[in-house]
Amino acid sequence: MNRIEHYIRDIQDFPKPGILFKDIAPLLQDPEGLSACLSELKALVPDVKIDKVIGMESRGFLFGTMLAKRLHAGFVLARKPGKLPYKTISQTYALEYGEDAIEMHIDAIKEGEHVLIHDDVLATGGTAEAVCKLVERLGGKIVQCNFIMELESLGGRKKLQGYDIQTVLKY
Repeated sequence: MNRIEHYIRDIQDFPKPGILFKDIAPLLQDPEGLSACLSELKALVPDVKIDKVIGMESRGFLFGTMLAKRLHAGFVLARKPGKLPYKTISQTYALEYGEDAIEMHIDAIKEGEHVLIHDDVLATGGTAEAVCKLVERLGGKIVQCNFIMELESLGGRKKLQGYDIQTVLKY
């Protein structure tokens, strides 16, 4: 068993019937869990200079900022439309029914910067794929897409082919 797996709580039928939600709240509430998870995530990162860590809204902000600090990197917010105060660049992505978008500030990534993209869960991969496109449009080089857990049955890894995908846990 992984050092953090016992901190992940299953919630049946959330946010709607038929969904088994993997809740990281117990992990966040325990100092040993936080520390172990951060160590596991950092151990996945290759030994190269990371200039920026991008955290995806909203749970990606939690460990993304801690990873940035440990990697001596800057931190970038990837948010839903209308949440960032400065000029933004936007990327749409498909949902089961319709589409959504993710945004970053236009000056968040500089040409040639090495970027680590982080979120708590890799599910369908739509948001992560959109963030990858934003990074590349801004001239960044994606070193890795880094997740606490992957829900393999949802096939998100397929949308991220060509990138280094690393996860602490797989379900």
